[in-house]
Formats: sequence, C-alpha cells, structure tokens
Amino acid sequence: MRTNIEGDTLEFNDSTGKTKQGAPQARQYTVAGPAGPLFVVEVGDGPAVVVLHGGPGAHHDYLLPAFSSLADEYGLRFYDQRGGGRSRIPRPYEITWRDHVADLELLRNTWELERLVLIGYSWGGLLALLYATEHPERAETLVLLAPAAGWGDYQRRFKEELERRSRSEAVVRLRAELEASGLQERDAAAYRRRRFDLSVAGYYRDTSAVLDSAPFVVQTQAQQATWASLRGHGRDLRRRLRALTAPTLVLHGRYDPMPLEWPEELARVMPTARLVVLENSGHVPYVEEAERTFVEIRRFLREHFAG
Repeated sequence: MRTNIEGDTLEFNDSTGKTKQGAPQARQYTVAGPAGPLFVVEVGDGPAVVVLHGGPGAHHDYLLPAFSSLADEYGLRFYDQRGGGRSRIPRPYEITWRDHVADLELLRNTWELERLVLIGYSWGGLLALLYATEHPERAETLVLLAPAAGWGDYQRRFKEELERRSRSEAVVRLRAELEASGLQERDAAAYRRRRFDLSVAGYYRDTSAVLDSAPFVVQTQAQQATWASLRGHGRDLRRRLRALTAPTLVLHGRYDPMPLEWPEELARVMPTARLVVLENSGHVPYVEEAERTFVEIRRFLREHFAG
C-alpha cells in the first residue's frame, strides 16, 4: 500500500516546467521500499504509463515538464529510482540492476496494475528492458527513448563521443565567453544554470544552441554500482530479448552520441521492436524534436495499449 502520502499538488507548464493555471496537477507521495522510501509523482488521470528516468542515480524532475504533455491522455507515474533524487538510501554503493527491477515490480504491485506500460529514457530504456526480461508477463508495451546500451562497446563509445563534444571549439568558446561575461557576479543563479547547460551540451545535436536545460544531479555511487552489476549480463539479456513479445518502439536521434548501431542492433534482436530515427536530434529528442517525439509516442501507445 502507499505510505507517507504527502497530499501536495503541483502544477506544471508542459514546456517550461513552471506552474500555471489549468496545468495538470501532480500528486506526490512515497512508497516504502526494502532499502528506503521511493518518491513517486503522478500526473494525469488516464490509463497508467510509467516513465523511467535516466542515470542511474538521477531523478525524475528533469523529464516532468516535457512528458507532462501526455497527461491529457494518460496517467503518468514518475518516481526517483533507488539511490537518486528523493529516494536516497544509506548505502548507494550496494545498488544493483536487480534492485531497480525489484523496486519497479514493488511499485506495480502497490499501484495494483496487472501489466506495465513503460516509457524509458536513456538508462531508463535499459531498465525497461531488464524489467521486461525478468517479468515478461508484466510488460505490456515498451517505449525506449535514446536507450542506453545493454551490451557491446556502445556505452564506451557514447562516453568518448560526449567527451569529444565537450572539448569542441564551439563549447570551449561558449565557456570562455561565460567566464568573461561577469554573469557570476551579477546573477549567480543564472550563471549556474548556464554552466549546467554547457556541461550537457554534448547531448545535443547543436551544442551552441543549448539553453535552459532542465537540471539534474546524479548520485555517483549509485550510478557506478548499478553499471558494475551489469558486467557480464549482456549475453543473457540479448538471448532473453529475442523471446520478448511486448510491442516495443525505439526512438533514437540521428546525432545522439550513443552510436546508431546500438538501437539498430536492438531492433534486430527484438522481434516486436520498431526503430524510428529522429533526424534532427541528439540524446534529448524530447527537447530537440519534441513534437515529432510525442507524436510517435502517442501513435504507438494508441495502437498497442488498450488502457
């Protein structure tokens, strides 16, 4: 059952994340987990769709503004995964991928849902696959948006490309301009926001156009422990995905630092998967190509999700 229900309601603008009159209300509460509370936010009152954030070790907040646009049709369930955001635990360095899967199954039972419709972004896409292979009878439909890699050297190549982009001439110039602007002295909060924008510039197709990115923080110990627990699991994951029957949509930006070969291979391995390449996006298509991204998601959910 749900515990520690806070009863607070928040209203979000689906493009800026700021509150506005008439925006969908967000209901927040915590669910008792085996290692600590799991912080949950629900937006909308339609058929349940669970949105899994990236990381590992991050939190849901940065996805909420954009994904709340689906709340006119679906009841969205966001939560901070174990070790991140407001789901902190005493020993994040002990977290494994199996813990994340177990937490999601706990939430499914708490919500009294027979099966789950999952939208997973980045690491959240991989988590959706891990959950579906561990509980295939509970996975109804999967949407994988810029999914993290589950095997091969793709994750290493992703990190290397991010690092290369962060050292690009355009980003170096923008950093220098920021430091020389005096913004830190005039408006420290604005300076920190711009510093964050430039720190994630490599995720975008056009690094010089990055502005007002929704900030996020990663709990490093939780992230490292989760990735470490996945070592050696790729072969088994690939084998089990071949037998998965859940309809799956894979959305991936043409300019994502994650090599396009990864979602292409994933789509070949999964018999029910369909890959859509977003031609004008990097790793954040829900920002860079939002209209196309959510049109594709809505179309797919309407086709495969009875609600």
